[in-house]
Amino acid sequence: MLEDARERRVLTGGIELCVAELGDPGRPTVVLVHGYPDSKEVWSEVASRLADHFHVVLYDVRGHGRSSAPRPLRGGFTLEKLTDDFLAVADAVSPGRPVHLVGHDWGSVQSWEFVTVERSEGRIASFTSMSGPSLDHFGHWINKRLTRPTPRRIGQLLGQGAKSWYVYLLHTPVLPELAWRGPLGKRWPGILRRLEKVPGGDYPTSSLPSDAAHGAWLYRDNVRARLRRPRPDARAHAPVQLITPLGDVFLSEQLYDDLELWTPRLTRRTIQAKHWVPRTRPDQLASWITEFVNSVEAEGESGRGSDRETPHAAGSPKAAGPYAERFGGQLVLVTGAGSGIGRATAFAFAEAGARVIAVDRDTESASRTAELARVVGAADAWAETVDVSDEQAMEKLAAKVLAEHGVVDVLVNNAGIGLSGSFLDTTPEDWHKVLDVNLWGVIHGCRLFGRQMANRGQGGHIVNTASAAAFQPSRSLPAYSASKAAVLMLSECLRAELAGRDIGVTAVCPGLVNTNITSTATFVGVDAEEEKRRQKRSARMYGLRNYPPEKVASAILRAVARNEAVVPVTPEARISHALSRFTPGMLRRLARVEPPL
Repeated sequence: MLEDARERRVLTGGIELCVAELGDPGRPTVVLVHGYPDSKEVWSEVASRLADHFHVVLYDVRGHGRSSAPRPLRGGFTLEKLTDDFLAVADAVSPGRPVHLVGHDWGSVQSWEFVTVERSEGRIASFTSMSGPSLDHFGHWINKRLTRPTPRRIGQLLGQGAKSWYVYLLHTPVLPELAWRGPLGKRWPGILRRLEKVPGGDYPTSSLPSDAAHGAWLYRDNVRARLRRPRPDARAHAPVQLITPLGDVFLSEQLYDDLELWTPRLTRRTIQAKHWVPRTRPDQLASWITEFVNSVEAEGESGRGSDRETPHAAGSPKAAGPYAERFGGQLVLVTGAGSGIGRATAFAFAEAGARVIAVDRDTESASRTAELARVVGAADAWAETVDVSDEQAMEKLAAKVLAEHGVVDVLVNNAGIGLSGSFLDTTPEDWHKVLDVNLWGVIHGCRLFGRQMANRGQGGHIVNTASAAAFQPSRSLPAYSASKAAVLMLSECLRAELAGRDIGVTAVCPGLVNTNITSTATFVGVDAEEEKRRQKRSARMYGLRNYPPEKVASAILRAVARNEAVVPVTPEARISHALSRFTPGMLRRLARVEPPL
Protein backbone atom coordinates (compact mmCIF):
# COMPACT_ATOMS: atom_id res chain seq x y z
CA MET A 1 0.00 0.00 0.00
CA LEU A 2 1.60 3.33 1.12
CA GLU A 3 4.24 2.06 3.56
CA ASP A 4 6.98 4.20 1.94
CA ALA A 5 4.95 7.41 2.08
CA ARG A 6 5.90 10.37 4.25
CA GLU A 7 2.96 11.51 6.37
CA ARG A 8 2.06 14.91 7.71
CA ARG A 9 -0.99 16.50 9.30
CA VAL A 10 -2.65 19.59 7.85
CA LEU A 11 -5.09 21.63 9.95
CA THR A 12 -7.99 23.39 8.26
CA GLY A 13 -11.21 24.71 9.77
CA GLY A 14 -10.95 22.54 12.87
CA ILE A 15 -10.26 19.42 10.79
CA GLU A 16 -7.00 17.47 10.84
CA LEU A 17 -6.22 15.97 7.44
CA CYS A 18 -3.90 13.00 7.01
CA VAL A 19 -1.61 13.71 4.04
CA ALA A 20 0.80 11.21 2.45
CA GLU A 21 3.66 12.11 0.09
CA LEU A 22 5.83 10.06 -2.27
CA GLY A 23 8.56 10.99 -4.72
CA ASP A 24 10.85 13.99 -5.06
CA PRO A 25 9.31 17.24 -3.70
CA GLY A 26 11.37 19.15 -6.26
CA ARG A 27 9.35 17.70 -9.11
CA PRO A 28 5.84 18.76 -10.22
CA THR A 29 3.24 17.94 -7.58
CA VAL A 30 0.33 15.64 -8.41
CA VAL A 31 -2.50 15.61 -5.86
CA LEU A 32 -4.78 12.54 -5.89
CA VAL A 33 -8.27 12.96 -4.41
CA HIS A 34 -10.26 9.81 -3.60
CA GLY A 35 -13.96 9.12 -3.96
CA TYR A 36 -16.78 7.42 -2.05
CA PRO A 37 -16.66 5.17 -0.05
CA ASP A 38 -12.87 5.09 -0.31
CA SER A 39 -9.87 6.52 1.49
CA LYS A 40 -6.59 7.68 -0.04
CA GLU A 41 -5.48 4.03 -0.22
CA VAL A 42 -7.60 3.60 -3.36
CA TRP A 43 -4.78 5.45 -5.16
CA SER A 44 -1.88 3.37 -3.82
CA GLU A 45 -1.24 1.46 -7.07
CA VAL A 46 -1.41 4.61 -9.21
CA ALA A 47 0.64 6.64 -6.73
CA SER A 48 3.51 4.16 -6.64
CA ARG A 49 3.76 4.32 -10.44
CA LEU A 50 3.65 8.12 -10.54
CA ALA A 51 6.22 8.55 -7.78
CA ASP A 52 9.09 7.81 -10.17
CA HIS A 53 8.25 10.98 -12.10
CA PHE A 54 6.46 13.36 -9.73
CA HIS A 55 5.95 14.56 -6.19
CA VAL A 56 2.77 12.62 -5.41
CA VAL A 57 0.38 13.73 -2.69
CA LEU A 58 -2.66 11.85 -1.35
CA TYR A 59 -4.92 12.88 1.49
CA ASP A 60 -7.86 11.39 3.30
CA VAL A 61 -10.90 13.58 2.72
CA ARG A 62 -12.42 14.86 5.98
CA GLY A 63 -14.25 12.08 7.78
CA HIS A 64 -12.37 9.36 5.90
CA GLY A 65 -9.35 7.21 6.66
CA ARG A 66 -7.11 8.87 9.21
CA SER A 67 -8.52 12.39 8.83
CA SER A 68 -10.87 13.70 11.48
CA ALA A 69 -14.59 14.21 10.89
CA PRO A 70 -16.49 17.47 11.37
CA ARG A 71 -18.92 17.82 14.25
CA PRO A 72 -21.77 17.93 13.63
CA LEU A 73 -21.66 15.92 10.40
CA ARG A 74 -24.57 17.79 8.84
CA GLY A 75 -23.22 20.76 6.89
CA GLY A 76 -19.64 19.64 7.43
CA PHE A 77 -19.07 18.25 3.93
CA THR A 78 -20.09 21.11 1.66
CA LEU A 79 -18.08 21.77 -1.47
CA GLU A 80 -16.99 25.10 -0.01
CA LYS A 81 -15.40 23.37 3.01
CA LEU A 82 -13.87 20.67 0.82
CA THR A 83 -12.30 23.47 -1.24
CA ASP A 84 -10.83 24.91 1.97
CA ASP A 85 -9.29 21.51 2.67
CA PHE A 86 -7.76 21.20 -0.78
CA LEU A 87 -6.23 24.67 -0.70
CA ALA A 88 -4.78 23.98 2.75
CA VAL A 89 -3.16 20.78 1.46
CA ALA A 90 -1.88 22.47 -1.71
CA ASP A 91 -0.36 25.33 0.29
CA ALA A 92 1.33 22.86 2.64
CA VAL A 93 2.82 20.51 0.04
CA SER A 94 3.47 22.90 -2.87
CA PRO A 95 3.71 26.51 -1.66
CA GLY A 96 3.98 28.97 -4.50
CA ARG A 97 3.67 26.40 -7.28
CA PRO A 98 0.42 25.12 -8.85
CA VAL A 99 -0.41 21.44 -8.47
CA HIS A 100 -1.74 18.89 -10.94
CA LEU A 101 -5.05 17.59 -9.65
CA VAL A 102 -6.45 14.08 -10.19
CA GLY A 103 -9.85 12.98 -8.90
CA HIS A 104 -11.95 9.83 -8.99
CA ASP A 105 -15.65 9.51 -8.16
CA TRP A 106 -16.44 12.05 -5.42
CA GLY A 107 -12.80 13.07 -5.54
CA SER A 108 -13.51 14.19 -9.08
CA VAL A 109 -16.82 15.82 -8.15
CA GLN A 110 -15.15 18.03 -5.55
CA SER A 111 -12.13 18.62 -7.79
CA TRP A 112 -14.45 20.08 -10.43
CA GLU A 113 -15.38 22.60 -7.76
CA PHE A 114 -11.72 23.36 -7.08
CA VAL A 115 -10.90 23.90 -10.76
CA THR A 116 -13.91 26.16 -11.45
CA VAL A 117 -14.01 28.51 -8.44
CA GLU A 118 -12.16 31.80 -8.55
CA ARG A 119 -10.29 31.45 -5.26
CA SER A 120 -8.31 28.42 -6.49
CA GLU A 121 -7.34 29.97 -9.80
CA GLY A 122 -3.59 29.82 -10.24
CA ARG A 123 -3.21 26.98 -7.74
CA ILE A 124 -4.14 24.22 -10.22
CA ALA A 125 -1.96 23.50 -13.26
CA SER A 126 -4.15 20.72 -14.68
CA PHE A 127 -7.01 18.44 -13.72
CA THR A 128 -7.61 14.79 -14.63
CA SER A 129 -11.19 13.69 -13.98
CA MET A 130 -12.60 10.18 -13.90
CA SER A 131 -16.03 8.85 -12.93
CA GLY A 132 -17.21 12.03 -11.28
CA PRO A 133 -18.96 15.00 -12.98
CA SER A 134 -19.24 18.59 -11.84
CA LEU A 135 -22.55 18.96 -10.00
CA ASP A 136 -22.98 22.33 -11.70
CA HIS A 137 -22.46 20.85 -15.15
CA PHE A 138 -24.78 17.99 -14.21
CA GLY A 139 -27.45 20.47 -13.13
CA HIS A 140 -27.24 22.35 -16.43
CA TRP A 141 -27.29 19.03 -18.31
CA ILE A 142 -30.55 18.10 -16.56
CA ASN A 143 -32.14 21.54 -17.07
CA LYS A 144 -31.33 21.52 -20.79
CA ARG A 145 -33.13 18.20 -21.22
CA LEU A 146 -36.11 19.24 -19.15
CA THR A 147 -36.60 22.61 -20.84
CA ARG A 148 -36.02 21.31 -24.39
CA PRO A 149 -37.10 17.68 -24.27
CA THR A 150 -36.70 15.30 -27.18
CA PRO A 151 -37.12 11.51 -27.14
CA ARG A 152 -33.32 11.14 -27.07
CA ARG A 153 -32.87 13.62 -24.23
CA ILE A 154 -35.67 12.10 -22.18
CA GLY A 155 -34.05 8.70 -22.71
CA GLN A 156 -30.76 10.09 -21.45
CA LEU A 157 -32.44 11.50 -18.35
CA LEU A 158 -34.16 8.23 -17.58
CA GLY A 159 -30.98 6.27 -18.23
CA GLN A 160 -28.87 8.37 -15.89
CA GLY A 161 -31.69 8.41 -13.36
CA ALA A 162 -31.62 4.62 -13.26
CA LYS A 163 -27.82 4.61 -12.87
CA SER A 164 -28.13 7.04 -9.94
CA TRP A 165 -30.31 4.75 -7.81
CA TYR A 166 -27.76 4.75 -4.98
CA VAL A 167 -27.90 8.55 -4.68
CA TYR A 168 -31.54 8.38 -3.63
CA LEU A 169 -30.76 5.77 -0.99
CA LEU A 170 -27.91 7.82 0.44
CA HIS A 171 -30.32 10.69 1.06
CA THR A 172 -32.44 8.57 3.38
CA PRO A 173 -31.78 9.18 7.09
CA VAL A 174 -29.89 6.62 9.22
CA LEU A 175 -30.31 3.63 6.87
CA PRO A 176 -27.04 4.10 4.93
CA GLU A 177 -25.09 4.39 8.17
CA LEU A 178 -26.69 1.23 9.55
CA ALA A 179 -26.01 -0.67 6.33
CA TRP A 180 -22.35 0.37 6.07
CA ARG A 181 -21.60 -0.27 9.73
CA GLY A 182 -23.40 -3.61 9.43
CA PRO A 183 -23.62 -6.19 6.63
CA LEU A 184 -22.75 -3.96 3.65
CA GLY A 185 -19.44 -2.89 5.17
CA LYS A 186 -18.44 -6.52 5.66
CA ARG A 187 -19.49 -7.63 2.21
CA TRP A 188 -18.22 -4.64 0.25
CA PRO A 189 -14.73 -6.05 -0.54
CA GLY A 190 -16.31 -9.22 -1.93
CA ILE A 191 -18.80 -7.17 -3.96
CA LEU A 192 -15.97 -5.17 -5.53
CA ARG A 193 -14.03 -8.31 -6.39
CA ARG A 194 -17.05 -10.04 -7.91
CA LEU A 195 -18.72 -7.19 -9.80
CA GLU A 196 -15.86 -4.82 -10.55
CA LYS A 197 -12.96 -7.32 -10.72
CA VAL A 198 -11.12 -5.23 -8.12
CA PRO A 199 -8.09 -7.17 -6.80
CA GLY A 200 -8.17 -8.11 -3.12
CA GLY A 201 -5.32 -7.60 -0.71
CA ASP A 202 -5.22 -4.64 1.68
CA TYR A 203 -7.93 -2.65 -0.11
CA PRO A 204 -10.35 -1.44 1.07
CA THR A 205 -8.98 -0.50 4.47
CA SER A 206 -10.54 -1.35 7.81
CA SER A 207 -11.92 2.20 8.11
CA LEU A 208 -14.43 1.50 5.30
CA PRO A 209 -17.59 1.32 7.47
CA SER A 210 -16.98 4.70 9.13
CA ASP A 211 -15.67 6.24 5.87
CA ALA A 212 -18.86 5.24 4.05
CA ALA A 213 -21.11 6.36 6.92
CA HIS A 214 -19.46 9.79 7.10
CA GLY A 215 -19.27 10.10 3.32
CA ALA A 216 -23.04 9.86 2.95
CA TRP A 217 -23.05 13.53 3.93
CA LEU A 218 -21.14 14.39 0.74
CA TYR A 219 -24.39 13.62 -1.09
CA ARG A 220 -26.75 15.11 1.46
CA ASP A 221 -24.86 18.39 1.79
CA ASN A 222 -24.37 19.04 -1.91
CA VAL A 223 -26.33 17.10 -4.52
CA ARG A 224 -29.85 18.50 -4.30
CA ALA A 225 -28.72 22.08 -3.69
CA ARG A 226 -26.35 22.18 -6.66
CA LEU A 227 -28.57 20.32 -9.11
CA ARG A 228 -31.42 22.74 -8.35
CA ARG A 229 -29.25 25.88 -8.58
CA PRO A 230 -26.12 25.15 -10.63
CA ARG A 231 -23.57 27.93 -10.88
CA PRO A 232 -23.71 29.69 -14.26
CA ASP A 233 -19.95 30.38 -14.32
CA ALA A 234 -18.54 26.91 -13.58
CA ARG A 235 -15.82 27.06 -16.22
CA ALA A 236 -12.49 25.36 -15.72
CA HIS A 237 -9.48 27.66 -15.41
CA ALA A 238 -6.96 24.86 -16.12
CA PRO A 239 -6.53 22.19 -18.81
CA VAL A 240 -8.74 19.14 -18.17
CA GLN A 241 -8.25 15.50 -19.08
CA LEU A 242 -11.44 13.45 -18.92
CA ILE A 243 -11.07 9.66 -18.57
CA THR A 244 -14.38 7.86 -19.10
CA PRO A 245 -14.69 4.16 -18.19
CA LEU A 246 -17.06 2.73 -20.80
CA GLY A 247 -18.40 0.11 -18.40
CA ASP A 248 -19.23 2.51 -15.57
CA VAL A 249 -22.54 1.37 -14.07
CA PHE A 250 -23.05 4.65 -12.22
CA LEU A 251 -22.44 7.27 -14.91
CA SER A 252 -23.41 7.38 -18.60
CA GLU A 253 -21.08 8.73 -21.29
CA GLN A 254 -23.78 11.17 -22.42
CA LEU A 255 -23.38 13.06 -19.17
CA TYR A 256 -20.28 14.68 -20.66
CA ASP A 257 -21.82 15.62 -24.03
CA ASP A 258 -21.63 19.37 -23.38
CA LEU A 259 -18.35 19.42 -21.48
CA GLU A 260 -16.52 21.48 -24.12
CA LEU A 261 -18.77 24.41 -23.14
CA TRP A 262 -17.21 24.43 -19.68
CA THR A 263 -13.64 23.34 -20.41
CA PRO A 264 -11.92 25.30 -23.19
CA ARG A 265 -8.87 22.97 -23.04
CA LEU A 266 -10.24 19.45 -22.88
CA THR A 267 -8.58 16.10 -23.63
CA ARG A 268 -10.92 13.11 -23.73
CA ARG A 269 -9.98 9.50 -23.03
CA THR A 270 -12.08 6.36 -22.86
CA ILE A 271 -11.13 3.04 -21.31
CA GLN A 272 -12.73 -0.39 -21.38
CA ALA A 273 -13.24 -0.74 -17.65
CA LYS A 274 -15.81 -0.36 -14.91
CA HIS A 275 -16.05 2.28 -12.20
CA TRP A 276 -13.05 1.56 -9.92
CA VAL A 277 -10.32 2.26 -12.47
CA PRO A 278 -7.69 3.38 -9.89
CA ARG A 279 -7.63 -0.23 -8.69
CA THR A 280 -8.30 -2.13 -11.92
CA ARG A 281 -6.31 -0.04 -14.45
CA PRO A 282 -3.45 1.65 -12.53
CA ASP A 283 -0.91 1.19 -15.36
CA GLN A 284 -3.06 2.94 -17.94
CA LEU A 285 -4.07 5.74 -15.59
CA ALA A 286 -0.48 6.37 -14.55
CA SER A 287 0.57 6.50 -18.20
CA TRP A 288 -2.15 8.97 -19.18
CA ILE A 289 -1.64 11.15 -16.11
CA THR A 290 2.10 11.23 -16.75
CA GLU A 291 1.69 12.23 -20.39
CA PHE A 292 -0.89 14.88 -19.59
CA VAL A 293 1.09 16.44 -16.74
CA ASN A 294 4.27 16.43 -18.83
CA SER A 295 2.50 18.12 -21.72
CA VAL A 296 1.13 20.86 -19.46
CA GLU A 297 4.50 21.33 -17.78
CA ALA A 298 6.19 21.55 -21.18
CA GLU A 299 3.68 24.18 -22.32
CA GLY A 300 4.45 26.17 -19.21
CA GLU A 301 8.19 25.96 -19.85
CA SER A 302 7.81 27.02 -23.48
CA GLY A 303 5.54 29.86 -22.38
CA ARG A 304 8.34 31.10 -20.15
CA GLY A 305 10.80 31.03 -23.03
CA SER A 306 12.53 27.76 -22.17
CA ASP A 307 14.62 25.96 -24.75
CA ARG A 308 13.38 22.65 -23.41
CA GLU A 309 12.01 20.30 -26.05
CA THR A 310 8.27 19.72 -25.77
CA PRO A 311 7.53 15.98 -25.60
CA HIS A 312 4.64 14.45 -27.46
CA ALA A 313 2.05 13.68 -24.80
CA ALA A 314 -1.64 13.44 -24.10
CA GLY A 315 -3.51 16.47 -25.31
CA SER A 316 -1.11 17.13 -28.17
CA PRO A 317 -2.85 17.65 -31.52
CA LYS A 318 -0.43 15.14 -33.03
CA ALA A 319 -2.67 12.25 -31.92
CA ALA A 320 -5.76 13.10 -33.92
CA GLY A 321 -7.09 9.76 -35.15
CA PRO A 322 -10.74 8.83 -34.61
CA TYR A 323 -9.77 6.56 -31.68
CA ALA A 324 -7.31 8.90 -29.97
CA GLU A 325 -9.37 9.04 -26.79
CA ARG A 326 -9.46 5.24 -26.66
CA PHE A 327 -5.90 4.20 -27.52
CA GLY A 328 -3.77 7.24 -26.75
CA GLY A 329 -0.78 6.19 -24.64
CA GLN A 330 -1.58 2.47 -24.81
CA LEU A 331 1.15 -0.04 -25.67
CA VAL A 332 0.33 -1.91 -28.90
CA LEU A 333 2.44 -4.69 -30.41
CA VAL A 334 1.87 -5.71 -34.05
CA THR A 335 3.57 -8.71 -35.68
CA GLY A 336 4.08 -8.77 -39.43
CA ALA A 337 4.27 -4.98 -39.20
CA GLY A 338 6.80 -4.57 -41.98
CA SER A 339 4.18 -4.31 -44.72
CA GLY A 340 0.55 -4.80 -45.69
CA ILE A 341 -2.11 -5.12 -43.02
CA GLY A 342 0.47 -5.14 -40.23
CA ARG A 343 2.04 -1.83 -41.27
CA ALA A 344 -1.36 -0.23 -41.84
CA THR A 345 -2.50 -1.41 -38.40
CA ALA A 346 0.63 -0.02 -36.76
CA PHE A 347 -0.02 3.33 -38.45
CA ALA A 348 -3.68 3.34 -37.41
CA PHE A 349 -2.79 2.82 -33.75
CA ALA A 350 -0.03 5.43 -34.12
CA GLU A 351 -2.54 7.98 -35.42
CA ALA A 352 -4.55 7.30 -32.26
CA GLY A 353 -1.52 8.24 -30.15
CA ALA A 354 -0.60 4.73 -29.04
CA ARG A 355 2.92 3.53 -28.29
CA VAL A 356 3.67 1.02 -31.03
CA ILE A 357 6.06 -1.93 -31.19
CA ALA A 358 6.48 -2.99 -34.83
CA VAL A 359 7.61 -6.62 -35.09
CA ASP A 360 8.73 -8.25 -38.32
CA ARG A 361 11.35 -10.77 -39.42
CA ASP A 362 12.70 -8.12 -41.82
CA THR A 363 14.73 -5.65 -39.77
CA GLU A 364 14.67 -2.84 -42.31
CA SER A 365 10.90 -3.07 -42.85
CA ALA A 366 10.17 -3.10 -39.10
CA SER A 367 12.44 -0.09 -38.56
CA ARG A 368 10.77 1.81 -41.36
CA THR A 369 7.33 1.11 -39.92
CA ALA A 370 8.42 2.35 -36.47
CA GLU A 371 9.99 5.46 -37.99
CA LEU A 372 6.85 6.34 -39.93
CA ALA A 373 4.61 5.50 -36.95
CA ARG A 374 6.30 8.26 -34.97
CA VAL A 375 5.69 10.66 -37.86
CA VAL A 376 1.96 9.94 -38.09
CA GLY A 377 1.30 10.39 -34.36
CA ALA A 378 2.58 7.55 -32.18
CA ALA A 379 3.46 8.58 -28.64
CA ASP A 380 6.56 6.50 -29.36
CA ALA A 381 7.47 3.55 -31.55
CA TRP A 382 10.09 0.80 -31.58
CA ALA A 383 11.09 -1.94 -34.00
CA GLU A 384 11.88 -5.55 -33.15
CA THR A 385 13.17 -8.25 -35.47
CA VAL A 386 11.62 -11.63 -34.70
CA ASP A 387 10.48 -14.73 -36.57
CA VAL A 388 7.16 -15.48 -34.87
CA SER A 389 7.52 -19.19 -35.60
CA ASP A 390 10.63 -19.32 -33.36
CA GLU A 391 9.39 -20.11 -29.85
CA GLN A 392 12.59 -19.10 -28.07
CA ALA A 393 12.86 -15.87 -30.02
CA MET A 394 9.28 -15.00 -29.09
CA GLU A 395 10.00 -15.75 -25.43
CA LYS A 396 12.96 -13.38 -25.52
CA LEU A 397 10.82 -10.73 -27.23
CA ALA A 398 8.09 -11.00 -24.57
CA ALA A 399 10.65 -10.70 -21.77
CA LYS A 400 12.33 -7.72 -23.42
CA VAL A 401 9.06 -5.87 -24.05
CA LEU A 402 7.97 -6.44 -20.44
CA ALA A 403 11.28 -5.20 -19.04
CA GLU A 404 11.61 -2.14 -21.29
CA HIS A 405 8.02 -1.04 -21.94
CA GLY A 406 5.67 -2.91 -19.61
CA VAL A 407 2.67 -5.10 -20.35
CA VAL A 408 1.17 -4.81 -23.82
CA ASP A 409 -2.38 -3.39 -23.84
CA VAL A 410 -3.24 -4.56 -27.37
CA LEU A 411 -1.56 -7.47 -29.18
CA VAL A 412 -2.11 -7.91 -32.91
CA ASN A 413 -0.93 -11.33 -34.13
CA ASN A 414 -0.83 -10.49 -37.81
CA ALA A 415 2.25 -12.21 -39.27
CA GLY A 416 1.32 -14.77 -41.91
CA ILE A 417 2.38 -16.42 -45.14
CA GLY A 418 0.43 -17.79 -48.13
CA LEU A 419 0.53 -21.28 -49.59
CA SER A 420 -1.52 -22.54 -52.53
CA GLY A 421 -1.86 -25.89 -54.21
CA SER A 422 -3.66 -29.19 -53.85
CA PHE A 423 -3.51 -31.27 -50.70
CA LEU A 424 -1.83 -34.18 -52.48
CA ASP A 425 0.95 -31.89 -53.71
CA THR A 426 1.54 -30.31 -50.30
CA THR A 427 4.52 -31.90 -48.55
CA PRO A 428 4.98 -32.26 -44.78
CA GLU A 429 7.63 -29.52 -45.05
CA ASP A 430 5.06 -27.23 -46.67
CA TRP A 431 2.62 -27.97 -43.87
CA HIS A 432 5.21 -27.21 -41.21
CA LYS A 433 6.14 -23.96 -42.94
CA VAL A 434 2.62 -22.56 -43.10
CA LEU A 435 1.48 -23.84 -39.69
CA ASP A 436 4.64 -22.63 -37.94
CA VAL A 437 3.96 -19.04 -38.97
CA ASN A 438 0.19 -18.81 -39.38
CA LEU A 439 -0.82 -20.90 -36.36
CA TRP A 440 2.16 -21.36 -34.06
CA GLY A 441 3.11 -17.70 -34.42
CA VAL A 442 -0.34 -16.80 -33.12
CA ILE A 443 -0.12 -19.40 -30.35
CA HIS A 444 3.25 -18.04 -29.20
CA GLY A 445 1.95 -14.47 -29.14
CA CYS A 446 -1.27 -15.34 -27.31
CA ARG A 447 0.51 -17.54 -24.78
CA LEU A 448 3.33 -15.16 -23.91
CA PHE A 449 1.70 -11.75 -24.08
CA GLY A 450 -1.73 -13.04 -23.01
CA ARG A 451 -0.13 -14.47 -19.87
CA GLN A 452 1.40 -11.09 -19.08
CA MET A 453 -1.99 -9.40 -19.51
CA ALA A 454 -3.64 -11.97 -17.24
CA ASN A 455 -0.95 -11.66 -14.57
CA ARG A 456 -1.23 -7.89 -14.57
CA GLY A 457 -4.95 -8.16 -13.94
CA GLN A 458 -5.83 -4.95 -15.79
CA GLY A 459 -7.42 -6.34 -18.93
CA GLY A 460 -6.25 -5.96 -22.51
CA HIS A 461 -7.08 -7.14 -26.01
CA ILE A 462 -5.72 -9.72 -28.45
CA VAL A 463 -6.37 -9.52 -32.20
CA ASN A 464 -5.59 -12.54 -34.34
CA THR A 465 -5.57 -12.13 -38.10
CA ALA A 466 -7.39 -15.11 -39.60
CA SER A 467 -8.94 -14.97 -43.09
CA ALA A 468 -12.16 -15.43 -45.00
CA ALA A 469 -10.50 -18.72 -45.96
CA ALA A 470 -11.17 -19.83 -42.37
CA PHE A 471 -14.84 -20.40 -43.21
CA GLN A 472 -14.70 -20.61 -47.01
CA PRO A 473 -13.31 -24.00 -48.20
CA SER A 474 -11.23 -24.10 -51.35
CA ARG A 475 -9.67 -27.02 -53.24
CA SER A 476 -6.57 -24.90 -53.88
CA LEU A 477 -5.93 -23.65 -50.30
CA PRO A 478 -6.12 -26.66 -47.96
CA ALA A 479 -3.05 -25.81 -45.86
CA TYR A 480 -3.64 -22.07 -45.72
CA SER A 481 -7.36 -22.45 -44.99
CA ALA A 482 -6.67 -25.05 -42.28
CA SER A 483 -4.17 -22.73 -40.57
CA LYS A 484 -6.60 -19.80 -40.60
CA ALA A 485 -9.56 -21.93 -39.48
CA ALA A 486 -7.43 -23.03 -36.54
CA VAL A 487 -6.65 -19.38 -35.72
CA LEU A 488 -10.37 -18.58 -35.81
CA MET A 489 -11.28 -21.41 -33.44
CA LEU A 490 -8.32 -20.64 -31.17
CA SER A 491 -9.55 -17.06 -30.93
CA GLU A 492 -13.07 -18.16 -30.04
CA CYS A 493 -11.80 -20.53 -27.33
CA LEU A 494 -9.39 -17.97 -25.94
CA ARG A 495 -12.11 -15.33 -25.88
CA ALA A 496 -14.23 -17.59 -23.68
CA GLU A 497 -11.33 -18.35 -21.34
CA LEU A 498 -10.11 -14.77 -20.91
CA ALA A 499 -13.49 -13.01 -20.70
CA GLY A 500 -13.44 -13.23 -16.91
CA ARG A 501 -10.09 -11.42 -16.88
CA ASP A 502 -11.39 -8.48 -18.96
CA ILE A 503 -9.19 -9.51 -21.90
CA GLY A 504 -10.99 -9.37 -25.22
CA VAL A 505 -10.05 -11.56 -28.18
CA THR A 506 -10.96 -10.78 -31.79
CA ALA A 507 -10.49 -12.83 -34.96
CA VAL A 508 -10.23 -10.56 -38.00
CA CYS A 509 -11.04 -12.33 -41.26
CA PRO A 510 -10.08 -10.32 -44.37
CA GLY A 511 -10.95 -11.38 -47.87
CA LEU A 512 -8.99 -10.21 -50.92
CA VAL A 513 -6.75 -7.39 -49.68
CA ASN A 514 -4.08 -5.69 -51.77
CA THR A 515 -0.90 -6.73 -49.89
CA ASN A 516 2.34 -8.42 -50.87
CA ILE A 517 1.33 -11.81 -49.42
CA THR A 518 0.30 -12.98 -52.90
CA SER A 519 3.62 -12.08 -54.53
CA THR A 520 5.52 -14.00 -51.84
CA ALA A 521 3.13 -16.96 -51.48
CA THR A 522 4.31 -20.50 -52.18
CA PHE A 523 2.60 -22.47 -54.97
CA VAL A 524 3.17 -26.21 -54.54
CA GLY A 525 3.18 -28.88 -57.25
CA VAL A 526 4.71 -26.62 -59.92
CA ASP A 527 8.23 -25.69 -61.01
CA ALA A 528 9.93 -22.41 -60.13
CA GLU A 529 9.01 -20.69 -63.38
CA GLU A 530 5.32 -21.60 -63.07
CA GLU A 531 5.34 -20.51 -59.44
CA LYS A 532 6.63 -17.06 -60.39
CA ARG A 533 3.96 -16.77 -63.07
CA ARG A 534 1.21 -17.63 -60.59
CA GLN A 535 2.61 -15.20 -58.01
CA LYS A 536 2.53 -12.37 -60.55
CA ARG A 537 -0.95 -13.31 -61.71
CA SER A 538 -2.29 -13.42 -58.12
CA ALA A 539 -0.65 -10.11 -57.28
CA ARG A 540 -2.21 -8.55 -60.39
CA MET A 541 -5.65 -9.90 -59.50
CA TYR A 542 -5.42 -8.60 -55.94
CA GLY A 543 -4.17 -5.28 -57.28
CA LEU A 544 -7.19 -5.00 -59.59
CA ARG A 545 -9.43 -5.78 -56.61
CA ASN A 546 -7.49 -3.02 -54.83
CA TYR A 547 -9.02 -3.34 -51.37
CA PRO A 548 -6.55 -1.33 -49.24
CA PRO A 549 -5.05 -2.72 -46.02
CA GLU A 550 -5.92 0.56 -44.32
CA LYS A 551 -9.57 -0.51 -44.28
CA VAL A 552 -8.63 -3.70 -42.48
CA ALA A 553 -6.64 -1.65 -39.98
CA SER A 554 -9.67 0.57 -39.35
CA ALA A 555 -11.77 -2.54 -38.77
CA ILE A 556 -9.21 -3.80 -36.26
CA LEU A 557 -9.29 -0.61 -34.19
CA ARG A 558 -13.09 -0.58 -34.30
CA ALA A 559 -13.21 -4.24 -33.25
CA VAL A 560 -10.95 -3.61 -30.26
CA ALA A 561 -12.93 -0.53 -29.22
CA ARG A 562 -16.20 -2.52 -29.42
CA ASN A 563 -14.72 -5.83 -28.23
CA GLU A 564 -16.06 -7.71 -31.26
CA ALA A 565 -15.47 -11.46 -31.57
CA VAL A 566 -15.30 -12.23 -35.31
CA VAL A 567 -14.88 -9.48 -37.89
CA PRO A 568 -15.15 -10.38 -41.60
CA VAL A 569 -13.56 -7.60 -43.66
CA THR A 570 -14.31 -6.94 -47.36
CA PRO A 571 -17.70 -7.65 -48.98
CA GLU A 572 -16.71 -11.14 -50.16
CA ALA A 573 -15.62 -12.07 -46.64
CA ARG A 574 -18.91 -10.92 -45.17
CA ILE A 575 -20.87 -12.83 -47.84
CA SER A 576 -18.83 -16.00 -47.26
CA HIS A 577 -19.28 -15.70 -43.51
CA ALA A 578 -23.04 -15.40 -43.92
CA LEU A 579 -23.16 -18.33 -46.33
CA SER A 580 -21.09 -20.50 -43.98
CA ARG A 581 -23.70 -19.96 -41.29
CA PHE A 582 -26.90 -20.21 -43.30
CA THR A 583 -26.16 -22.09 -46.56
CA PRO A 584 -22.88 -24.01 -46.07
CA GLY A 585 -23.79 -26.40 -48.89
CA MET A 586 -23.43 -23.58 -51.41
CA LEU A 587 -19.89 -22.84 -50.16
CA ARG A 588 -19.00 -26.52 -50.45
CA ARG A 589 -20.13 -26.57 -54.06
CA LEU A 590 -18.14 -23.39 -54.80
CA ALA A 591 -15.08 -25.00 -53.21
CA ARG A 592 -15.03 -27.62 -55.98
CA VAL A 593 -14.54 -25.02 -58.69
CA GLU A 594 -10.97 -25.07 -59.92
CA PRO A 595 -9.53 -21.55 -59.89
CA PRO A 596 -8.14 -20.11 -63.14
CA LEU A 597 -4.38 -20.59 -63.47
